[in-house]
Amino acid sequence: MKKTHSGVGYLLLVPLLLVQTCFVFYPLLYTIYLSFFKWNMVSPNKKFVGFDNYIKVLTDNNFQKILVNTFIYILIFVICSCILPYVFAFIMDVVIVRFKKLYTGIFFIPAVISLVVVAMVYTWILNPVSGPLAIVLRHFGLTMPMWTNKEGFVVVVISLITSWKVFGYNFIVLYAAIMGIDRELIDAAKIDNISNWKIFRKIVLPMSSSTGIYVFVLAIVQGLQYVFTPIKIITKGGPNYASSNLIYHAYQKSFEMFKVGEASAISVMTLIMFVILLLLTFKFIERKVYYEN
Repeated sequence: MKKTHSGVGYLLLVPLLLVQTCFVFYPLLYTIYLSFFKWNMVSPNKKFVGFDNYIKVLTDNNFQKILVNTFIYILIFVICSCILPYVFAFIMDVVIVRFKKLYTGIFFIPAVISLVVVAMVYTWILNPVSGPLAIVLRHFGLTMPMWTNKEGFVVVVISLITSWKVFGYNFIVLYAAIMGIDRELIDAAKIDNISNWKIFRKIVLPMSSSTGIYVFVLAIVQGLQYVFTPIKIITKGGPNYASSNLIYHAYQKSFEMFKVGEASAISVMTLIMFVILLLLTFKFIERKVYYEN
C-alpha cells in the first residue's frame, strides 16, 4: 500500500517537473552554456571563447559601477520594503486604535497597481520642469533638481518609486504576522508600562521573525529584478550607467548590443551573487528565527 501511494505521489509530480524543466532548468543550463560562447543571436554558429566573457565583464569599469548600483538598490529595498513595513505594521496593530481597516486599505492600494503605471505616474509627478512637485517647490522659491541626470541621486529615486509599489504587500504580510502574536503578552507588557520600542524589539520582532525572514529574502529578490521596469521606462540605465543594475545590464548586452555570451555571463554571476546572499542570510539570520511549532 505504501509503495502504491508513493508511486502515485511521484506521478503527480511529473507535470510540475515538466514545467520546471521547460521554464527553469533548461533556460538556466542553456544560459550557463552560452556564457562560454561568443554569439550575436543571429548567426547560426557560436564561437567557443571559454572564460573570456567573464573576464571582459569583470574588467569592465561600467560593470563595477553597475555592481555597486545593484547593492545600493538592494540596501534601499531592504530598508523601505522590509524594515519600514515592519515598523508601520507594528504601529498599526499595537499603537493605533481607530480606523485600522482604512489605513490598511490605503497602504495596500499601490500593490495592485502595475509597475509600468507607477513608473509613468512618478515620471510625471517628479518632472523637474512641469511636474506637480516642481510647481509646489517653486512657490517656496525652491528648484527641483534634474534627478534623472544626477549620478547617485537617480538610484535613490528609482528605488523609492519601486519601494512604494511593493510596500503594501510586505506591509500586509507583516501585519498579519504581528496580529497572530498572543495578545496577552503585549497587554501584559503594556500593563507593566513597557515602552512600545521594547515591546517591538523584545516581543513582536522575535515572535514574528519567521515571517520577517520571508519578507527580507523577498526584498533582496525585488531589489535585483523589480527595478528593471522603472529603469527601462525612465532612465534606460543612464546617465552613463548610473541607474543600471545587473538585470538591466544583462538585458542591454543581449537585446540591444547582441552580445549574448557576455549577457549570459552577467546572468550567471548575478545568480551566484544571489545564492551567496541567500546562504549568508540563512547562515547568520535564519538560525535566530523563532518558529512557534
